[in-house]
Amino acid sequence: MGTSGFTAQAYGSRNLFEAVKILVRGLFIAGTVAALLILLQWPISRLALLIFNGSSEVMELALTYFFVRIWAAPATLGLYALKGWFIGMQNSKLPMWIAIFINVVNIVFSILFVIVFKWDIAGVALGTVIAQYCGLGTGVYFAKKYYGRVIVRHLKVKESLQWNEMKRFFQVNSDIFLRTVCLATVFTFITSASGKISDQVLAIDALLLQFFTLFSYIMDGFAYAGESLVGRYIGARDEKRLRLTVRYLFGWGIGLTVLFTIVYAMGDRFVLGLFTDEYSLVEACHQYLIWILIIPVCGVSAFLFDGVYVGATASKYMRNAMFVATICFFVVFYGLRLVRPSNIEIVQNNYLWIAFMVYLAMRGIMQGLTLKKAVYNQI
Repeated sequence: MGTSGFTAQAYGSRNLFEAVKILVRGLFIAGTVAALLILLQWPISRLALLIFNGSSEVMELALTYFFVRIWAAPATLGLYALKGWFIGMQNSKLPMWIAIFINVVNIVFSILFVIVFKWDIAGVALGTVIAQYCGLGTGVYFAKKYYGRVIVRHLKVKESLQWNEMKRFFQVNSDIFLRTVCLATVFTFITSASGKISDQVLAIDALLLQFFTLFSYIMDGFAYAGESLVGRYIGARDEKRLRLTVRYLFGWGIGLTVLFTIVYAMGDRFVLGLFTDEYSLVEACHQYLIWILIIPVCGVSAFLFDGVYVGATASKYMRNAMFVATICFFVVFYGLRLVRPSNIEIVQNNYLWIAFMVYLAMRGIMQGLTLKKAVYNQI
């Protein structure tokens, strides 16, 4: 995320030398973090066992998946850096083709390993690993094909990795890292709390979160546009187009929120049917229809503002907004349990979803309040 904002600003100011240095920094950090994840995979797996409280069968499957999937870390993180750089260079088509290719490869190998070879969860994980490395290879190919001359002309690895050059990059990415830790904490807690209620609630919430994921992926497309254009116009010192970009983003966001709410209201059973053929599970999910309908309303501002703030490299404000939202999540969840304790599964899970909706809404509210100071005042 940090890579795209910095690159877009460099592109807007027509500083291609800086843009190439940002690519080097992004790939260097991606490689370093990936190596640490692989080296620390065993303690990470032990920590997962302490955090999650699912059944022994669920945890065994999760760890089987993890110990295969972790080997994709270099490819996955390298792809983040490359895709962020492409977006910053105002080329969103390349990440799209990479994503399509990765998913096709993933589907093909998952079917092969699971349906044909009967490798079950390990086959799913291995299919993803192969797809990620295929995606990384494709990303490198695109970088060479479309930007090879620019990269070769301006490539200076030593200068790119000097501390004075890296300091601002680390600062922004550290803020984004802390923000992402909060994000991961909330979603990890949801999974953990769902598993503690029951395995069925764990399955229900996993399905309900698909509605969130589907909406977030659509909104991410506009958020990426925000990263690209906001960064570009800040780099070019063009306040008029900067404000117009934000206005258009939210115009599209409001329209898609209305559309998704209608689609979710009319087609929730169809969407659920894409993910499971267990009729009883679909019926159980239907009890929580209200949260499916609220997801787009509560989440739209958070997703779009993330793109705007990343493009502006206003990471401190993103981080602070996430801190407030995360605190609100836990205060609401434990507050409801304290005020109205219940052993009924539906009630317990509703408390979890109320807290999640508050969390999404607070992210957007907090970033909306600091928009002028964090973004517009940079010009």
